[in-house]
Parts: sequence; structure tokens; C-alpha cells
Amino acid sequence: MASISVQSDDFNLNDEIAQLKKDNNDVGAIVTFTGTVRDIGGSLKAMTLEHYPGMTEKELERIALVAESRWPLLGCRIIHRYGTLAPGDNIVLVITLSSHREAAFQAADFLMDYLKSNAPFWKKEQTADGEDWVRSKEKDEAALNRWQK
Repeated sequence: MASISVQSDDFNLNDEIAQLKKDNNDVGAIVTFTGTVRDIGGSLKAMTLEHYPGMTEKELERIALVAESRWPLLGCRIIHRYGTLAPGDNIVLVITLSSHREAAFQAADFLMDYLKSNAPFWKKEQTADGEDWVRSKEKDEAALNRWQK
């Protein structure tokens, strides 16, 4: 049921929603999250995301299956971009569909907590001061830990 894409190209939210809910009349809730490249402090020139093709998709499929096993989802779409992105560019999209809003919200929240802290991507920021790899933050790890059963 989940649809996963790891791609360099941008995405269109409306097209993705239309494709996901096509022929599904039981959808009562659609939750979306679009993450963009932030420029905190105004010094970010670009962010480069790297990944291992094949491994990354399998891991995103695995976590989507976890979400589908925990919540009654009617659809799930994850798109994560890689390559060099500029401030303001789209970086990630999560869409969850369910008959009811609670499941759609919780599943999307769970997926984003995972993507933020454990997804197999490596991010490097390029600023006026040079380049630096982005590390996971404690608050992101804590957010993911709340979903442990």
C-alpha cells in the first residue's frame, strides 16, 4: 500500500494526493507534511543529501510498513529528495490517508519523527564558513523514542 520514492526531482503535492486517493472512496482524512530546506541565520548556500540507492528505499518501505501495521491507513506516500538543494526547496513529503483523522495524524507524525532522526540520509550544509555534516539532534531522538512500544 505504501509508495516510496527517493528522487532528485521536486514533487507536486496536489498530484501526489490525487494519485494516492484515486479510486479510494473510504478516505475521510488526508494528512500531509512537506519539509523544506531551512536557512537559519541567513548563511546557508545549499544542502547536499546523499544516500545508498536500494538500501534507502528498503528502509523507508520498512518504516512505512510499521506505520501501516500500527494505524488503519488507506494510503501512505513518502518522497525524500537527494542531491544539492537550495534554501526553500522541498526536501521531504509524507502523505497519510485514513478513514479518520487521528490515525492519519499519528501515522504522519510517527513517519516524520523516524525520517528526521533515523532515515539513511547524510546531509551536508554549505555556508559562507565552509561545509559541515548535519548531526541528529537529541530532541529528534526523543521524539522518535515516544513511539517505542
